[in-house]
Amino acid sequence: MRFAQARLASAQAKQTEATLNESYTRITAPVSGVLSRKQVEIGQLIQAGQTLFTIVADTGVWVTANYKETQLDDIRIGQTVEFDVDAYGSCTFHGRVESIAAATGAKFALLPPDNATGNFTKVVQRIPVRIRPTDAPSATCALRPGMSVVTHINTK
Repeated sequence: MRFAQARLASAQAKQTEATLNESYTRITAPVSGVLSRKQVEIGQLIQAGQTLFTIVADTGVWVTANYKETQLDDIRIGQTVEFDVDAYGSCTFHGRVESIAAATGAKFALLPPDNATGNFTKVVQRIPVRIRPTDAPSATCALRPGMSVVTHINTK
């Protein structure tokens, strides 16, 4: 009787371990989106922390417009914006100014410029302005990361 119970407990432990190991073969995405830059193939062994692919989220779309600091006088949060995407000549998008960065893009750069070489030329800096689109997403004119746009903020 004890021998049968021991075998049953052993089989249950093996089943629990197999279920746990199978759970390690599934990767669940933290966000919904489009799979991009796939770097793994079926049957390939991977290491912990290895990049397998990139997910481009399909939510939370915005435009970052880098305005010159001299252009920020009349820009305020909540102002309406029209913008055209270079890839789509016929589509005009609408949005609102969501935020204005607290510092220039150069201050947040991985390698910020260091002008300690005696060069005293004044350089106009760029300030990131985040614009949230207000139009419903369109299948024919979809916004994608990295696209070039021209923005027009209504400052009146």
